[in-house]
Amino acid sequence: MTSLWLDREKSFSSDPFQAGTKYDTVVAGAGLTGLVTALLLARSGQNVLVMEARFPGAVTTGNTTAKVSLLQGTVLAALSRQYSDKQVQAYVEANREGQAWLLRYLDENSVPYQRRDAYTYATTGEGAERLREEVIAATTAGLTVEYVLDAALPFPIQGALLLADQAQINPMDVLDTLLADVRARGGTVVGGVRLRGVTGSGPLTVKTDRGTVTAGHLVLATGTPVLDRGLYFAKLKPHRSYAAALELPPGLTPPPGMYLSAEEPTHSLRDYEADGRRLLLVGGHGHHVGRTPSEKSHLAGLLDWAGTHFPGATATHTWSAQDYQATNLMPFFGKLPRGRDRILFGTGYNKWGMTNAVAVALGISADILGGQLPWADTIHHRVTSPAGAFSAVALNAKVAATLATGWGKLASDGAALLPDGAGKVYRDGARPVAVSTVGGTTCRLSAVCTHLGGIVHWNDSELTWDCPLHGSRFSSDGQLLEGPATKNLPRAGKG
Repeated sequence: MTSLWLDREKSFSSDPFQAGTKYDTVVAGAGLTGLVTALLLARSGQNVLVMEARFPGAVTTGNTTAKVSLLQGTVLAALSRQYSDKQVQAYVEANREGQAWLLRYLDENSVPYQRRDAYTYATTGEGAERLREEVIAATTAGLTVEYVLDAALPFPIQGALLLADQAQINPMDVLDTLLADVRARGGTVVGGVRLRGVTGSGPLTVKTDRGTVTAGHLVLATGTPVLDRGLYFAKLKPHRSYAAALELPPGLTPPPGMYLSAEEPTHSLRDYEADGRRLLLVGGHGHHVGRTPSEKSHLAGLLDWAGTHFPGATATHTWSAQDYQATNLMPFFGKLPRGRDRILFGTGYNKWGMTNAVAVALGISADILGGQLPWADTIHHRVTSPAGAFSAVALNAKVAATLATGWGKLASDGAALLPDGAGKVYRDGARPVAVSTVGGTTCRLSAVCTHLGGIVHWNDSELTWDCPLHGSRFSSDGQLLEGPATKNLPRAGKG
């Protein structure tokens, strides 16, 4: 499963990695957060290294639906239940500044994007009530949203919220431009280098799987922080959702705006022009990572929904993405606890990374360079509400239950031959073993996640091993793909 954005001929060419080199700042992660942060620091004259475990855009940025919108479903209503008006307004101002910076940058560098009206729509009475709550929260936060009865969709709705003149992008076009800009300003961008750890208090010794470098600051732009200081993995819900690019039959065109449903399962829509074709992108049908019997069923449900409302549509690409929602709903960013003000991070964008990522990059660079952003100060000084605290407790109670269940339900039935594309977990003596067959090759791995010991789950859509505790993911042969883990799954030997 390759996303529409990552299906391209252009490949990433890594700069050489030189162990022992000194940098002002090392940025781990070459998605939107990492590259915008690196560019802002390089503009100031810093010597910056960006290191990416795979290639730029490999994880969230390259698999997004890429809406650059301040209308974000019913996010503001949810925030308003936990925070003061001032805090919610700060969130909106952060996203507004992130959006403005990004679109201005694209204009300055002649990177194409499309202006679109954004809609949050409801198809049920319950969804319509959520819209009314969002109208109040958005208006209080300073967004000019309009309640409309018609959103130009090919199915009946109860109503919709409209925020005019938002935007959509091809995220890889953006990363390509940022990458070239960082390098033009003296920055170094390397692929195939994974962060393993950090020691020291000034300067930092940054440990990678290819040696160490020295830095004044380290920025974690890795989706979820890959250092456990601050225990942010326990404050985040890893969420996997699905997307497809559809070619519509003659006479049928995509709706004119960007859309997201107020109800679950969510349904997201936008258009994209490629190779003379105007495609429809649909997304949604998500779930907690590693906690569903079949990922394939979620993708199938999304495609069935699309086929019902857009008859004759054929999928050109299908893919999935992983996002992280903070238990208290507000993104985390800034200085990492116990990092002596030298380690900074950003996470918890709750599926709205195109604006939040840039806002976080602005906040992180301001912290490093000595600037000040009022909205960032307001967000930093928030107090977790009782609802947010309860959410964190409930999440970690579920994690503990999942851990116990994962170890307790292991069968000792050995590893019978598996059909291609299948995987299973079983107990070999005292060892939990994960076995899969992909492309005719059978691999036996330890089934214990290298982060905190969860028993991995076979993802039958992506053909990966996913940890249901904190969202670490591994390829069928054990290579780490994403998450708070920093090591591969080891081989288990013969079963």
